[in-house]
Amino acid sequence: MEAMRPGSGKARTTSLVLLNTRMLGGYKSVQEMVKPNAEFPWGNNFSLLSVSISKLSSSEIKDPLQFIRKVRKIIQKKRSSFAAVSKHFHGVAKNTSLTISNLMGPIEPMALANRPVKGLYFVVAGTPQSLVTGVISYMGRLRVAALVEKDFMDPQKFKSHVEDAFGMIFKAACGAPSPTC
Repeated sequence: MEAMRPGSGKARTTSLVLLNTRMLGGYKSVQEMVKPNAEFPWGNNFSLLSVSISKLSSSEIKDPLQFIRKVRKIIQKKRSSFAAVSKHFHGVAKNTSLTISNLMGPIEPMALANRPVKGLYFVVAGTPQSLVTGVISYMGRLRVAALVEKDFMDPQKFKSHVEDAFGMIFKAACGAPSPTC
């Protein structure tokens, strides 16, 4: 953002996180979920959570999992609060800088017009944010998609930063013991 608009690096950034609140007891097939009185019925249950994004400190650059743990702690705290409930998506969304959505996708192969679906991406379109990120799994593979407003930031630089961040987190996670937070 700073490269596109000098001074924007000092701006306060907030994220609207779409949380899946459906009670899950492991993966269930669609056939199991659509049965009457199913233990885990089919359907969307979600909540919205507004999270302030803090600036990445030099210690967090050295240990990216420290930043992840801090954000996770904030989300866990807010997730159980009344602030997590929202009925007016657009009213909340218009005051955020970016939207993140994570969905557990199908674990079984899908087909469209009798053709197998090889990959699946998800983003919420038409929102008032400059940056929208969607994370979904499909058949055990994680997919990440991003929509960036024109002239908000350089798309190639953004892609490079995201790839670097994933690489740092992956490297740190593979070499680090499980977090206790």
